Amino acid sequence: MIKCRLILAMSSILFWHQLKAQNDTINLEEVIVSTNRISLPHFKTSRTIEVISAEEIQKVAATNLADLLQNVAGIDIRRRGVDGTQSDLYIRGGNFDQTLLLIDGVKMDDAQTGHHTMNAILSLDNIDHIEIIKGPAARVFGQNAFAGAINIVTKKIDEDALKLSAAYGSYENIKGSVGYANAFKGGDVYVHLQKQKSDGYRFNTDFDNNSLFLKTRLNNYQLLATFNTRDFGANGFYASPDYIDQYEETQTSLIALSSTYHIKNIEIKPRLSWRRNQDMYLFLRYDPDYFRNFHISNKISAEANMVFSSNLGKTGFGIDLSKVYLVSSNLGDHNRTMITSFLEHRFEFDKIDITPGIAITHFSDFGTKVFPGIDIGVSLDDNFKLYGNVGYTYRIPTYTDLYYDGPTTQGNPNLKPESALSEEFGMKYSSENLQLNVAIFNRTADDLIDWTKENEADKWQTKNFSKVVTTGVEISLMYNFKIKDYKQLFHINYSFIDDDIKDVDVAYTRYSLNSIKYQLSSTFTSKFFSLLDQSISYRLVERTDGETYNVVDAKLSTVFNKVELFFNANNIFNTVYTETNLVPMPKSNFMIGVSYNFE
Repeated sequence: MIKCRLILAMSSILFWHQLKAQNDTINLEEVIVSTNRISLPHFKTSRTIEVISAEEIQKVAATNLADLLQNVAGIDIRRRGVDGTQSDLYIRGGNFDQTLLLIDGVKMDDAQTGHHTMNAILSLDNIDHIEIIKGPAARVFGQNAFAGAINIVTKKIDEDALKLSAAYGSYENIKGSVGYANAFKGGDVYVHLQKQKSDGYRFNTDFDNNSLFLKTRLNNYQLLATFNTRDFGANGFYASPDYIDQYEETQTSLIALSSTYHIKNIEIKPRLSWRRNQDMYLFLRYDPDYFRNFHISNKISAEANMVFSSNLGKTGFGIDLSKVYLVSSNLGDHNRTMITSFLEHRFEFDKIDITPGIAITHFSDFGTKVFPGIDIGVSLDDNFKLYGNVGYTYRIPTYTDLYYDGPTTQGNPNLKPESALSEEFGMKYSSENLQLNVAIFNRTADDLIDWTKENEADKWQTKNFSKVVTTGVEISLMYNFKIKDYKQLFHINYSFIDDDIKDVDVAYTRYSLNSIKYQLSSTFTSKFFSLLDQSISYRLVERTDGETYNVVDAKLSTVFNKVELFFNANNIFNTVYTETNLVPMPKSNFMIGVSYNFE
């Protein structure tokens, strides 16, 4: 069955590849990928990198970042509820603690737990494009980029604007926002406020979310600030589905000050940042005294990234000094110092590019770790490229892994860090109308950490596995064409992952054995009339535990004068399925919205 679907996917690629190219299309060849420490045009990179453009973000059937990312090959967003109320981010079978999220290059990892990675996700209104880097090439980011990294690049301000938006959907889901931008001589400022509330799609899944986004530039300095609060009922979210009265409140903020300097052929980018996360968890929502956790984590970082251009190519160097503080009613009080540095050089020989590199990280509580790697690319012509890379990645346990003590879970202070050797081989084809990427990958992980238990009634406890070998293939195709004078976009993604867990001596694992076995997703964004755009997405998933499901989403939108209208429908055919912890996903639901742009 899997082989048949893979053949079907490849056949689709060959079919679309034969279609005649046309003009006026989305062209990713000129997109400069900043996820690389050495910034390069998208096609020149010798790594598996996918870019979601601003045009795709605007048109696809998604109202939030979690829904947007779930259709990308190799990405598994395990959601609990509507609009990404609580979501975990996985890449290529790696768990939520093994994936790094960045906002304009600022790392958003949390020392308490990877469950907080998505707490600070931005409104789609604030995103210019998204860069997704998978596999060993993410090693340059160090800790938490075990399986990959995602960099959210925020919008640039080039003109004055004022936008008001309001939306209403199923389960009394109400959302409103206002965005204001002002460009002035020598700088600009943009501020966005959003509030969203819902009664929830079942008992104790209500939520109340608030966000503030600020971005301003004055001459050569840029300030980025975000603040998010998320209060939600967590029916079965973390413990057994039998525990329906859980509740959580989180506050996440980021402040980052950065600049860029050019000294002859050297580019220097210094940055200071502070990320704070506050988490309050109740096992029984209306009985706080029964079991209550309260955690505050702070991460203060100073970093500098430099690129030196010479006749020998480009050399990238960077150093990042971070201090982490945790104050917790459950985990205790801890602090950690981290020093991460990287060095890589890109050699170019006619059609061949070679980028060896090394990342070194020192942890005050786990010692020094070294991650060497190399990327090699061969450009067969202006449109076709082969590439391969290999490298080591690493992750230290979170404080939850080490010290958590609760009614259903127990940490393990004797955990060892995870490490992995990753390899991949890929090919990419890029033209005005067609973007095609195929990658085959392998990851051998030692001492993988997961929550385990021997009997169903036991507590979950963290444990190191001896070795896990993950192999897989990804195919991503995007084709642009025109019908009459209107652009159409067809996007298809296929991924297959096989986890071979060696020497398993436990009966139950919480996360490792429920990754996506295969996923086939397709999106068709079309326009046939001047006032109407439509998008439909289809996703077929089979997980390691055998669960298989199909989900269809759709969106209609129109713009006339200064008014934008949209209608978004999710899970149109009422598919019954779960993505994590046996939490049932919502059945068919909708949202309708309107925006007004002032000039």
